[in-house]
Amino acid sequence: MNLVPLHKPVFEAMVEQIPLRVADGTLLELRRVTVDNAPRPAVLLLHGHTASSDMFLVPEIRNLVEVLLDAGYEPWLLDWRGSCRLPYNETGARFSYDEVAVYDIPGAVAFIRERIGGQPLSVVAHCIGALTLAMSMAAGLVPGLAGVVAQGVFLTPKMSGLSRLRVALGGEVLRSTFDHVPTDFRKVGLWSKYTPLFGFMSRRSDCPDPTCRMLQSNWGMGGSLFNHENLDRRTHDRLADLVGAIPLWILPHLRRVELAQTIVPWHDGDDRFAMLPANALDSADRIDCPVLLLSGSRNEFWRDSNKLCHEVLSARQPQLDVRYVEVPGYGHFDAFIGRGAALDVFGHILRFLGEPR
Repeated sequence: MNLVPLHKPVFEAMVEQIPLRVADGTLLELRRVTVDNAPRPAVLLLHGHTASSDMFLVPEIRNLVEVLLDAGYEPWLLDWRGSCRLPYNETGARFSYDEVAVYDIPGAVAFIRERIGGQPLSVVAHCIGALTLAMSMAAGLVPGLAGVVAQGVFLTPKMSGLSRLRVALGGEVLRSTFDHVPTDFRKVGLWSKYTPLFGFMSRRSDCPDPTCRMLQSNWGMGGSLFNHENLDRRTHDRLADLVGAIPLWILPHLRRVELAQTIVPWHDGDDRFAMLPANALDSADRIDCPVLLLSGSRNEFWRDSNKLCHEVLSARQPQLDVRYVEVPGYGHFDAFIGRGAALDVFGHILRFLGEPR
């Protein structure tokens, strides 16, 4: 067991760093944050693609890990294979979201359950972390969760028409030239094949930071990843540490998912993924726990996906305990890294997790 101190605002907490090798041989990272080793309800945190579990540990704000610890929970942070803390987006073997749903999330849930015994386990998931969790749940791979919070999107991904067009056409153009699109302009430099790309994608932004400009255009897919004014200046200045390069080879699966307006598998006819439903929405009756769908009112990428999800599930699966909360003034990523998220967002999560089951 490797225990290291957490950053200063929660200096009494310790982090257990756990290498986690899942069933297909991929090595992931799992971190358990604890204060006193007393039995506590566990909460698994799932980041979005190209981000990492560090998004829940932003030190300059009152972050979600701190809030969960203070409320009596034991946070577990998974860096699944789409994490910028791991090499797979840029130099590792290519993957689809099928691998995340079949190997990464069920592998982490099984490990945590073995460690926590009879304590309840909930999940708070962001963006693609929530999408792939929805596929795992629809496949029956992670039954018996105490509750799920899905931020931004869950079972019914919905982009704007412009974003859809950019993913379909622009993504194909970029994939013919680049394997991935970087985020950190400091690593790219001024004389790089990526420099014109940074210039083109940032031409309409008011912010002078090239990395911020790239994320404001969502790597050219349209719709900013956050509300600029919601970020602490210190968080803004290290966005490149929180968000890594986007692999362009994942875009065809993303496009297939968005066109279907639900999470669908990529590996058709592959026995390794035979348990995945052809359409996760059609298997939503396998969801066996309460679900809170969160969304910022100004989410420019996934738009009103979670509102749509609530409407669809309420009509098609009225037996499910699914509710929707929209947070005014927030976009997408800033729902977790925004300087006021502890006041504006995390209270909804705590109230949901604290309900008697």
